[in-house]
Amino acid sequence: MVTIKLHNTKTRREEVFTPIDASNVRMYVCGPTVYDRAHLGNGRAAVAFDVLYRLLRHVYGPDHVTYIRNFTDVDDKINAEALRRQKAGDPGSLEALIAERTEETIGWYHDDMDALGTLRPSIKGVVSNRAEPRATQYIAPMVSMIETLIATGHAYAKDGHALFRVRSYKDYGKLSGRSINDMIAGARVEVAPFKEDPMDFVLWKPSDADQPGWPSPWGRGRPGWHIECSAMAHELLGDHFDIHGGGLDLQFPHHENELAQSTCAHPHGGFANVWMHNEMLQVEGKKMSKSLGNFFTVRDLLDQGVPGEVIRFVLLSTHYGKPMDWTQEKAEQARETLLGFLEITRGVDAVAPDPEVVNALTDDLNTSLAISRLHALKKEGRGAELLASARLMGMLDFHPTAGTMGWGELSEPVREQLMSLAHRWAALRANREYDAADDLKVRAEAAGISLRATKQTVGQGSIAERTSNFDPAKLKVLI
Repeated sequence: MVTIKLHNTKTRREEVFTPIDASNVRMYVCGPTVYDRAHLGNGRAAVAFDVLYRLLRHVYGPDHVTYIRNFTDVDDKINAEALRRQKAGDPGSLEALIAERTEETIGWYHDDMDALGTLRPSIKGVVSNRAEPRATQYIAPMVSMIETLIATGHAYAKDGHALFRVRSYKDYGKLSGRSINDMIAGARVEVAPFKEDPMDFVLWKPSDADQPGWPSPWGRGRPGWHIECSAMAHELLGDHFDIHGGGLDLQFPHHENELAQSTCAHPHGGFANVWMHNEMLQVEGKKMSKSLGNFFTVRDLLDQGVPGEVIRFVLLSTHYGKPMDWTQEKAEQARETLLGFLEITRGVDAVAPDPEVVNALTDDLNTSLAISRLHALKKEGRGAELLASARLMGMLDFHPTAGTMGWGELSEPVREQLMSLAHRWAALRANREYDAADDLKVRAEAAGISLRATKQTVGQGSIAERTSNFDPAKLKVLI
């Protein structure tokens, strides 16, 4: 059996991964709050844990891995957007507008993450909605967990609120490496009349008429953010599972609070054995921020003509545990690299992944080292190993027919048409029929297709890429 080593945030060291049950390796990753498009930082988290998911499936078998990633569909930002729509004249009740926004945003998320080549979460290999739980589907387990915490003295209720008693959990702060006193001195904590201690956090809060709410022993209300993941993880994975992941921004307070309330509610479990966090993302050397004008979503890049394969490659070029910088130069380099990979893997059948690539991934997902090995495989002309190794990392499996980029969601016949178009253009150029080649290129651009020569193969190298105005009907005229 291959040995996997992972950096455990909780212990602050790299450890050999030993599953609780090798027949069902279980992982929970905090998913998005569904009020808007996923930004590039969300994409980084999804891609990083997708690589881990693929590695676990490779080592233990697809039918022996369970991957849960939730949707937070109870949130004040969702409520505010629905209320804005209602005031703008959108028809329907507030509840209907919230549901509409949630469905719309989940659809966007799936489309964007599919474009990045991420696999859908599954329960022992079976993809289902249950593997992507929504908070609103688990209100009853949340209420039950809160009741348990109150009964055991770890929580209390006051003025329609239920709050976790932080000082009742002696290990609070160990996940993030903070002491309670330091947190009080250095953080902005809410001082409210319903709190016994400023550090106590909300498990349940009352809802007014403009907010969604559910009945509870403490009155009509809605859950706090932290209790959602604890309840969903327990319902789907039990009180002791293997891996809990998310972005570094979730380490405190979200994951710290999850760990505290879950451990207190289920003291005989261990919650998650391994905690993993991906680092944050910058754009051109600066923090991604709307105020700086450098904030963009995954869809923004896709609509600008940056293929999902390119975005994924850039995200994997930096180790998940290190800060990464998105630059236009990196995107262009990734594009050229992938074109080279496409050419050498054209027409080959994948074999077993290269052992050195597997070894790099088992060493705490060292994707940057794995990519270096992919370059070496290309240089050595080992297309079959390159294809298998790249696919293990979620690359080069967007396009069963090599020679097209950014077309993974299209049907096989359409991909074949694009391949034919790229080859036809390359043949015209190779035969020095430049006027005909230029005419074809212009007509392709009118159909939303960019024909590009590659640097890897003089005369014959070509690729067909979509642009934002792609029109499949016009493609048929070109063939």
